[in-house]
Order: sequence, then C-alpha cells, then structure tokens
Amino acid sequence: MSTTILTLYVLIWPVVVAGVLFVICRAFLREWTSARREGRDLI
Repeated sequence: MSTTILTLYVLIWPVVVAGVLFVICRAFLREWTSARREGRDLI
C-alpha cells in the first residue's frame, strides 16, 4: 500500500466516528426535548 493511501485511510476513521456520534447525539437531543415537552420520562 502507498503511504498516502494508508494515511488517508487512517485519517478517515475519526471523521466517520464524529459523523456517527453527531447523528446519535442529535437524535438523543430531539427525543429528550420531545419527552420534556410532553412531560414523560425519557426511559
């Protein structure tokens, strides 16, 4: 493998993880605010 390709492969993972974490946090915050508005427990 080329050094450049390997470097890009390694550097892509933090971007993928950050994207997944962003989606999970956004969904959690939407659910949390919805539950607070309706006066119900989150769990």
